[in-house]
Amino acid sequence: MTNQDILIVYPASEEQVAVVRAFLEARKIKFEYSNEENYNSEFVAKIKKARQDYNNGKGKI
Repeated sequence: MTNQDILIVYPASEEQVAVVRAFLEARKIKFEYSNEENYNSEFVAKIKKARQDYNNGKGKI
């Protein structure tokens, strides 16, 4: 495969997480597990503030 597709999955429960992980492992599909807690909290706060500012009309186009 020359082109990699990226899938983003939003499981609603820990059970769904387990099912998705089990499926990927069984099919020997490489995957990476991450959640927002892994990001630097200051960075996340800046992004959230920027989005709020943009929604309040303070953004530039």
